Amino acid sequence: MRYLRLPVGAGALVEFDVNQGDAEPVTLYEGRVESMLLSDLGPLDSPTRLYGYVWTDGPEVVIRYYEARPPNSEARMPVCAVVRMAKGQMRKLSDSPAGIAVIKYSRGGVFIVNKFL
Repeated sequence: MRYLRLPVGAGALVEFDVNQGDAEPVTLYEGRVESMLLSDLGPLDSPTRLYGYVWTDGPEVVIRYYEARPPNSEARMPVCAVVRMAKGQMRKLSDSPAGIAVIKYSRGGVFIVNKFL
């Protein structure tokens, strides 16, 4: 993250799926996702798009981001970020079908990490 001068732990607010803005609950599908920053993340201004992957196996959804595209730009830059929310807010609702995660909130915190575990 040296390229963007983003320290590990830097965070912002993100809309998980640009196609479902403000939908609550939100339905997330296993696979690629396009998200949008709702607040600035260092040099990345809102509404920078974040590109990543959603995993729906297990009791909680995992979202990781690999690329960012700032507004008014076609340039994509690498990022290493994850969605984190407290108090089990990424927990899937009990009626979520296989390969799909229905969660209560459509937005949450995204944080820069130094690598994925």
